[in-house]
Amino acid sequence: MPRSQRNDNFIDKSFTVMADMILKILPASKKEKEAFAYYREGMCAQADGEYAEALENYHEALTLEEDPYDRSYILYNIGLIHASNGDHDTALEYYHQAIDLNARLPQALNNIAVIYHYQGDQAKEAGNDEAAEALYDQAADFWKRAIRQAPNNYIEAQNWLKTSGRSQMDVYF
Repeated sequence: MPRSQRNDNFIDKSFTVMADMILKILPASKKEKEAFAYYREGMCAQADGEYAEALENYHEALTLEEDPYDRSYILYNIGLIHASNGDHDTALEYYHQAIDLNARLPQALNNIAVIYHYQGDQAKEAGNDEAAEALYDQAADFWKRAIRQAPNNYIEAQNWLKTSGRSQMDVYF
């Protein structure tokens, strides 16, 4: 039985039923439906903390999914898993691939900025102020892009941009 059908959570069960109904009536090819099924199984496994299983499902979905917009979300979720496992370089690769396919993905832009900021903190702690500043500048660039797309989000990033002198803007519309 697929993981998505084993969940005891009412909301998740309701989502699964709705997704199954929509999937049956959508004018999508068998390949597209199969890609969505793998993606959904990946999301369920990821929510349960089963990252290896989630990655298997996401990679299978990538082999089937052709739509760039849908692929961007698969890549984003793969990036999330690698970031949560501390593999920031791999996470950055997947986030950048997601952005290349879908420039309107502020959560990926934010996560890239978070990683660059973290790496900047590490460089600063190691005494490499020049590298730290370069990483902070990269973080600022990605946060500005994310905030322009979602101006009501990322309040802490907006405050950091102002207090660090990396932005004079109050509104990112």
